Amino acid sequence: MSKKSIAVIFGGKSSEHEVSCVSAVTVIENIDTDAYNLVLIGITKEGKWLRVDSTKQITSGEWYNSKDNAVLSPDASHKGILVIKDNKVERIAIDVVFPVLHGLNGEDGTIQGLLELSGIPYVGCGVLASSISMDKLYTKIVVDTLNIRQAEYVAVLKSDMKNIDKVIANVEEKLKYPVFVKPSNAGSSQGVSKAHDRDELVTGLQEAIKHDRKVLVEKTIIGREIECAILGGSEPKASGVGEILAAADFYDYEAKYHNAESKTIISPEIPKDVEEKIRESAVRIFKAVDGYGLSRVDFFVEKDTNDVVFNEINTLPGFTGISMYPMLWEARGISKKTLIEKMIQSAYSRKGD
Repeated sequence: MSKKSIAVIFGGKSSEHEVSCVSAVTVIENIDTDAYNLVLIGITKEGKWLRVDSTKQITSGEWYNSKDNAVLSPDASHKGILVIKDNKVERIAIDVVFPVLHGLNGEDGTIQGLLELSGIPYVGCGVLASSISMDKLYTKIVVDTLNIRQAEYVAVLKSDMKNIDKVIANVEEKLKYPVFVKPSNAGSSQGVSKAHDRDELVTGLQEAIKHDRKVLVEKTIIGREIECAILGGSEPKASGVGEILAAADFYDYEAKYHNAESKTIISPEIPKDVEEKIRESAVRIFKAVDGYGLSRVDFFVEKDTNDVVFNEINTLPGFTGISMYPMLWEARGISKKTLIEKMIQSAYSRKGD
């Protein structure tokens, strides 16, 4: 049987660029090279697309020096990558694409739209699910229809910031301090802060609005941070659950990737009915946003009451050495190699599922 060609795209114009590079190495090293020819494409922070030769180049950062421009053709008759070098263009046929891109310009429906135009099967959620799930405000609007509890919130637009006093009054009328301030579109907790008073709220809003024109101010939920992995197409399956023990006041970018005190626990001690409610809610939310392929759905389990509170959904969760998504499936007996092959196979069944 002839090998298929798979393009792995990583990096990207995103605050999660470095994390994407680490995730890509894990994904690439667990693709069956007996079944697939690998074509590696890195996108720099400036948006330049480059062909990359190996994971060694990704790890060392040498890939940024590549002289081979390589772009995904939106022309469905090409179904491939166009490599541009020395004013010559070479077309490489591609059977499937694995976009290992986190955050904006990769997990938000943008590259998914390009992939739809190209006609090439791809791993992960489509345009709609990617864009909705990346936008915290619109995710909340969808989840509001499901009768699944989530933190109370106030939406703030950039245009509202012209009258900051009115914004503050609206937040203080509806929520009590402390509150979380989050850009609606940002990955890995970029621009997120916790405000304990009016001054911190003003500072938090001013920082968050730098990342997006829409900001959420949310009620603080005191409880455990629990995550659940979803895998599949029209009949998605939920993993068991894992718990985040953040080293900081909340699980921000620094705590997640640079603080060794942060820990993840697979199969934490949690009431069985609470775990089942999380798993059921995760599947319902995944379906409601039109999810496909994979996602990680995050919740809080409220202290004292054990109430389940939805937090957010990530349509392309991390695949680093500390990432919860692959660990949750490994706990269910699915190795990284098997998991990645299942994802690749799901790409082919998207249209007919």
